[in-house]
Amino acid sequence: MASDTVSTNNDEADLALSWSGRWTLGHRILAVNVLTIVLVALSTLYLDVFRNRLSRERVRQTRIEATATAQAILAAGPEDREPILATIAKSTGSRMRVYGADGRLVADSWRRTGPTYELIDPSTQKWTKDVARALDRGFNALVGAKPLDEFIEPPVDRLQAWPEALRAKASEKAVTAVRNAPDLTPVISAAVPAGDGVLLATDNDRAFTRTVRSQRAVISAAMAAVIALSVLLSLFLARTIVRPLRRLAIAAHRVRLGRSREVNVPRLPSRTDEIGLLARAVSDMSQSLRQRIDNIEAFAADVTHELKNPLASLRSAVEGLDRVEDPELRHKLMGIARDDVGRLDRLINDISEAARTDAELLRARFERVDLGPLIEQLVHSWETRRETGDARIAFARPRKDTAVVMGKPDRLARAINAILDNAVSFSPAGGLVEIAAARVGDEVRIRVDDEGPGVPPEAREAIFNRFHSVRPEGENFGRHSGLGLAIAQAIVKGHDGEIDVQDRDDAPSGARFTIRLPAADRE
Repeated sequence: MASDTVSTNNDEADLALSWSGRWTLGHRILAVNVLTIVLVALSTLYLDVFRNRLSRERVRQTRIEATATAQAILAAGPEDREPILATIAKSTGSRMRVYGADGRLVADSWRRTGPTYELIDPSTQKWTKDVARALDRGFNALVGAKPLDEFIEPPVDRLQAWPEALRAKASEKAVTAVRNAPDLTPVISAAVPAGDGVLLATDNDRAFTRTVRSQRAVISAAMAAVIALSVLLSLFLARTIVRPLRRLAIAAHRVRLGRSREVNVPRLPSRTDEIGLLARAVSDMSQSLRQRIDNIEAFAADVTHELKNPLASLRSAVEGLDRVEDPELRHKLMGIARDDVGRLDRLINDISEAARTDAELLRARFERVDLGPLIEQLVHSWETRRETGDARIAFARPRKDTAVVMGKPDRLARAINAILDNAVSFSPAGGLVEIAAARVGDEVRIRVDDEGPGVPPEAREAIFNRFHSVRPEGENFGRHSGLGLAIAQAIVKGHDGEIDVQDRDDAPSGARFTIRLPAADRE
């Protein structure tokens, strides 16, 4: 039941991947954030373009109306000016004024129609209009719009009070201007030469503001929907991150509590992003930790078992010394005790070396090692300490810098020395142990051949187990701890290599140990 709590659930993994593909978490987070920013920018740009285009169209329309009105009053008599202005003003909603050559107001459409628009005081409007004006100011600041002058009716209505009218009279061309009414609605004016005077058309275009604000409301509603979608995507993205991380945290917590055998850390095989990489890394780490714990427990049990035998023998010998008075028997018991002490010493040394081998290789910084000189030094060492009747050793040294690997020289020497020790111990008196090292493709192979009885096929894996010891007849009991080949295999595996044993194919008997190590890149 505990295992089910943190086991991999394929349906949940598929849900977490429903929009993943090969996107990394950075891609997805960036996409969610950029989506909203891009849409806001595009909406702002669209609204600004729409408003400017609408403003230009309204200004052009006012200029056309003023030009047409000026032509109409020039074609009519002075007494018909105000009736014509009033007729046009009723249809357009604008105010039409004509100034004479001396700058005095000679005709005004409002004299006949009354006001066709009203400049509203903002203080008399509802708060919603204040909000709309605040949004107008904010949008203008966002797009960097040039601030407009405030439209104020002059206390003395003369030509000189209108800059656009003065420019139109001086240039004899139509001149337009846009100002803001007190409630931020635009007032569009167009001045057109009319004979010796100037015609001025002004219009408080409130429809322009309503159109822009209506368009802004539509865009705002669309933006609200986009923001809501972005929030939902963010929540979904958070779920695809938080849920697997929570499962990994629970699994890691259970492993920390010592329940590693009950925990199946989710690997999330379908995820190709950082969460998937993390899940598989944590799963591999927990499996490695589980194997390491199992190995430590098995090693501790093996050590306990191996130490009990010499300790029991030593205890019996020591206890016998108190009861035995025969000098010869006492001498024999003392010899047993010395042998047991020596055996214990060898066991403790080999156990200590086996225990620290993995840790040293994990922390080691590998260097280039030319196996030719290293093996030659080992062979020379064996020759100098060779006892009478020991096997002879022949080494076919490779050319310099051809059998080069990355590793720790002392550890590699320890592994090769263990294989040599095994070959020498099983070789007959005066037998020959042959060693060769050569590069084959992308690996370096070290071969050790002896003339001993060989290794039966059913025992070829067991000989690399800790404390497995099948010694040749006549060898002193306890001379070997049974850890040499196990240490050699651990060292070779720590260098990403392999070690195996076969029968020799070039001799009637004997074993052939082969070590394969990755070759170092050529300098």
